[in-house]
Amino acid sequence: MSASSLAAPLQFLDGRPGSPRPGRVQLPPKSPPMESTPAPVATAASAAPVSSPRLLITLATFNECDNVAPLIAEIRKFAPAADILVIDDNSPDGTGKLVDALRAKDPTIHVLHRPGKLGLGTATLAAMQYAIDHDYDLMQNMDADFSHPPRFLPAILKGMATHDIMIGSRYAPGGGTENWPLVRLIVSRAVNGLVRFFFRMPIQDASGAFRCYRVAMLKTAHLERTQSRGYSFQQEVLFRCHLVGAKLGESPIIFENRRAGKSKVNLKEAVRSIATILWLGVTHFFGVEDYRK
Repeated sequence: MSASSLAAPLQFLDGRPGSPRPGRVQLPPKSPPMESTPAPVATAASAAPVSSPRLLITLATFNECDNVAPLIAEIRKFAPAADILVIDDNSPDGTGKLVDALRAKDPTIHVLHRPGKLGLGTATLAAMQYAIDHDYDLMQNMDADFSHPPRFLPAILKGMATHDIMIGSRYAPGGGTENWPLVRLIVSRAVNGLVRFFFRMPIQDASGAFRCYRVAMLKTAHLERTQSRGYSFQQEVLFRCHLVGAKLGESPIIFENRRAGKSKVNLKEAVRSIATILWLGVTHFFGVEDYRK
């Protein structure tokens, strides 16, 4: 009630002005109560949409004509929104031409044609550079022979919410290999033991290529200094990412045998890769080279 209202002369109920005297009086009417407007409640419908990360799945091929088309079809079941990049080393069996035909029907398939067999390491580096140049958020690398089953993709990609690299791991709890000879299993386990000892990386499987990388992290990892070109590439690139602070995670997979074609594994390349790992490990362990620079 305002001061002016309190100062106004009182009136009797019949409306006659006069001096105040005992009796009922009529006071000025009260103002109507103010209504408060409730604060808007945030709902899923009103929230701004969150875009999904741009994902590039990469496949390095050499004579994988019988595998590449069914593999791409299988990938689509588990990562339908992904773009796919095939890096083909001028396969004599026509793999590159087949991928060109697939691309003509599906523009989310891309292909890099290289002049010859330049090695898995350089193919993966080319894929990483492509992912950086084309502003992808995540890059998922896979073998092109079905040894990395696409059914494991959802778990690996889910792990990228809290990691910079997710490894499809044969040696994490729940992982394994299919019909590997004992010698191959011993060599693989020994290599991973060396990597853990020299490079101090808290993972079980440092040699597998079934990995998803955060592209922003790849930009900082000094990949141009990578020395490996063969199978040791996987360990070296993981090590370089680890040195710049990449958070590593593992998701169990079953490494299966290739469905068609011949394996590219050979003893000469295996020995060369082990030698490279030893050299990198020793130079890091004793501080001969500072890989962080």
